Amino acid sequence: MKKKFNQVYQFKITLEDTKPPIWRRILVPETYTFWDLHVAIQDVMDWVDYHLHLFEVVDPSTRIKAEIGIPVEEFEEYKETLPGWKEKIADWFTMENRKADYVYDFGDNWAHKIELEKIIPREKGVKYPLCVKGKRACPPEDCGGVWGYEEFLVAIKDPEHEEHEEMLEWIGGEFDPEHFDVKEISFDDPDKRRKIAFE
Repeated sequence: MKKKFNQVYQFKITLEDTKPPIWRRILVPETYTFWDLHVAIQDVMDWVDYHLHLFEVVDPSTRIKAEIGIPVEEFEEYKETLPGWKEKIADWFTMENRKADYVYDFGDNWAHKIELEKIIPREKGVKYPLCVKGKRACPPEDCGGVWGYEEFLVAIKDPEHEEHEEMLEWIGGEFDPEHFDVKEISFDDPDKRRKIAFE
């Protein structure tokens, strides 16, 4: 059963260290958990969601940074990670506490800045979550982080590059780093995604 909600949170998600920046603007229901937000970010950024992720956000009541994501025993020895599906975004994000960090894939270390831009009334007839804007294609999964992505772009642009053919074949023949179209975004059901991930 879908939860009723009256307000939506508008977030801007920017992939750090990308120049020009790769970013998305999304609207999500106030009832969202951090797991739901994670799934929405995966969908708008075109990540495949088979690596670990983590949010770092300031607790508005203590002003101490907390980690929210998937608790994993080997990491818990130095800091407790709160389960994302139990933490509601509305309990953490306010217009006075607008920012968070989100890291996907601890190997490639895709670091994202999350910023709450505004909280607005839900519009009748609009299906949420919704991506309203963005710029540039997301890097391919497992390309080695931001620096690996830069090397990948150099290789595919230069037919004389020693890895040109190999990289083009790896990416499926072509890749346009400037391409982004909101009409191509589709959102997965976070509950279904969680069942697939944990069952």
